[in-house]
Amino acid sequence: MFTALCNQIFQRSIEDYHRHDHVDTPIADPYPTGSIEHLLYHKNWIDTVQWHLEDIIRDPEIDPVEALAIKRRIDASNQERTDMVEYIDSYFLDRYKNVAPLAGATINTETPAWAVDRLSILALKIYHMQQEAQRTDVSAEHRAACQTKLDVLLTQRTDLSQAIEELLADIGAGRKYMKLYKQMKMYNDPALNPVLYAKK
Repeated sequence: MFTALCNQIFQRSIEDYHRHDHVDTPIADPYPTGSIEHLLYHKNWIDTVQWHLEDIIRDPEIDPVEALAIKRRIDASNQERTDMVEYIDSYFLDRYKNVAPLAGATINTETPAWAVDRLSILALKIYHMQQEAQRTDVSAEHRAACQTKLDVLLTQRTDLSQAIEELLADIGAGRKYMKLYKQMKMYNDPALNPVLYAKK
C-alpha cells in the first residue's frame, strides 16, 4: 500500500534527523532523485526541521533577534513544504493521467498530497508523543496521559491511511478526479504583501 510506504519513509526520516537532533543538520536523502520515495523523505525532513524550529521559537527567554531570524526561516520552510506537496501531487497527476473520470465523478476536498502532508505531520506527533510516554524523569500520570494521546494518534494514522488508500483507489477507478491548485501564498511575495510593496 502507498501509505505503508509513506509511513515507513517518514519514520526513517524522523529517526535519521534525531541521530543529530539539530535543525542545521544537512539532509541526506537516501532515495534516488526523482523517485516518489525521494520526495516523501524530503517532505518529511522539511516537516521535522520545522517542528523543531517551532519548539525553539517558543522559548520564553529567546533573544528577539534570534526569534525573528527563526520566524523568517519558518516562513521559508512553509514555502518549501508547499512546493514539495505540489511536486508530490504532480506525481499523482502523472500516475493517473490516463484515467478518464466516470460520469458523476466528484472532486475530493483535498488532493492526495495534502492528505499525505497530514500523514507526515502525524508521524512527527506519534514520534514525539511516544518519547513523552517513555520519559523516566516525569510522573507516572504524565506518562499515562501521553500514552492515552499516543493511542489516539495511532488510531488517527490508521484511519487517515485508509482514507488516503480509498481516495487513490477512487481516482484510479475514475470515481473521483483531482485538480492541482497552486498555493498562492502572499506573505513572501513583495508584489502581494502590502507591508513589502509599501516600502518600494
